[in-house]
Amino acid sequence: MNSAHDFGGMQCYGPVQNDHGKEPPFKEDWERRTFAIHMLVQLEGMMYPDECRHEMEKMDPVHYLESPYYEHWLYATEQLLLSKGILTQEELTQRVAELKELGEDK
Repeated sequence: MNSAHDFGGMQCYGPVQNDHGKEPPFKEDWERRTFAIHMLVQLEGMMYPDECRHEMEKMDPVHYLESPYYEHWLYATEQLLLSKGILTQEELTQRVAELKELGEDK
């Protein structure tokens, strides 16, 4: 593939930087929660890894490149739960509003 989602495999972009485990896996609490929710939804059989990757690849390329890693996971989880009717747009909108009231942006 040749898309924004595959830069790691393309030539002429330099080596992939690796911190060799010196950086924490989660920079912010929302990333930890996103990871946990994403994994629990998979463990419950509501979505599968291959469809998550496919959903991430549907993100707008500019948004994909400008957003943090776990935002890709959040996007895939939201979109798959919405498309399968497990979550409604109204429920998602309401929860986002509740989190904003609590001062949590993600």
